[in-house]
Amino acid sequence: MTIDLSEKQRIAIAIGANTGDISANFRITLKELEAGGVGNIRTSKFYRTAPVDCPPDSQDFINGALIGTWGGSPEKLLELCKNIEEAAGRPSIHEKSSSRPLDLDIIFFGNKIHRSENLTIPHKEAAKRLFVLVPLADVAGGWLFPGKNLSVKNILDNLASADRSAYISIISSVVTLE
Repeated sequence: MTIDLSEKQRIAIAIGANTGDISANFRITLKELEAGGVGNIRTSKFYRTAPVDCPPDSQDFINGALIGTWGGSPEKLLELCKNIEEAAGRPSIHEKSSSRPLDLDIIFFGNKIHRSENLTIPHKEAAKRLFVLVPLADVAGGWLFPGKNLSVKNILDNLASADRSAYISIISSVVTLE
C-alpha cells in the first residue's frame, strides 16, 4: 500500500526504558520528537512493568505511549526515533532483549499496514503485549488496529481477560515521572 505523504498521518509510538535517568530521557525524547517534526503530541500515563523476554536479572521497565502527527515517511520517522535512542545512550547495534535507557517503537502510522526491510507497522508484537496496549489505550483506545478491525480498547479487553493478573499488575503500577 502506498502512503500519501501530502497529508500528515496520525502516529502512535510506544516509549519504554529500564536503565538510566528515565524521566529525563522521556522529557528529552518528547522535545526531540517535536523538534524533529512530530506535532500535536499527547502522552499516556506511565506504567511500571515487569520485563518481557529479557534476562532474569533485568530491572522493571517504565512504559508509556504517545500519539501525534507526522508529515514524512515511516522510514524517516524510524530514523528520527533511532537517532533519539542513540542520543539517550542506546547503541545502534544491540541485543533484542537487552536493558535500555530508551526504546521507541512505532505502533501505528495512520491506519496503514507497512512492511519494509527495517520496519513493520503496526508493530508485530503490539497486539499481544499489555505493556504496549494499556498505555496506548489511554491515548488511542478508539483507534482501529490496522488489519484487525478491532479498536485498541477491544484488543486490550480481550487480552486482559485472558491474562487478568498481569493486567491488574500493570494498571495498578502507574508511575509519576518528575
